[in-house]
Amino acid sequence: MKTTLAKKQSKAFGKDVYLLGEDQDGTKYWLEAPHFDCGWYWGFGYVETYTNNRQPDLAKDIASHQHIDGLLGQQYTYNFEKQCHVVGNYIHNLYDNPLFAKTTFTKKEGWELSELFQQFYLLRKMADFAHKEKPGCNITNSPVDHGDMKDWYNKINNEMIPRITAAILEILS
Repeated sequence: MKTTLAKKQSKAFGKDVYLLGEDQDGTKYWLEAPHFDCGWYWGFGYVETYTNNRQPDLAKDIASHQHIDGLLGQQYTYNFEKQCHVVGNYIHNLYDNPLFAKTTFTKKEGWELSELFQQFYLLRKMADFAHKEKPGCNITNSPVDHGDMKDWYNKINNEMIPRITAAILEILS
């Protein structure tokens, strides 16, 4: 059973950040609030540490940056001696990630966060697919005509993702 930290919100570089937890060395990991970027996609899931990690609002720089989907699913580490990736555990529940010695959420909330983040990433990919006039994966022009998907794109970005991100921030607040 992990120690539960008090939930905490702060600011870093003008953006809201939410404390996720801390590692065994006391480094705090913060989730940046969602934002709609460049007028067409959601930026979210950014986990950061700061040069002033106790007070991100006073930090001069970001010390580390990663994506929360890297904390879920199949885990890999790089073995510098062997110069290869080593397969680690599969993390289903964010709470179980060994990075966090302490968390601001319970095991039950960890399951909920894991589900919500997976939904976010799936819908984000669907919105990216539906964004173009001719929907596709942007590798080349799609040989299949998927028709007009603007309604999908709008529903995902204006309704579904905002509900998901609000639920995530509610758990972390």
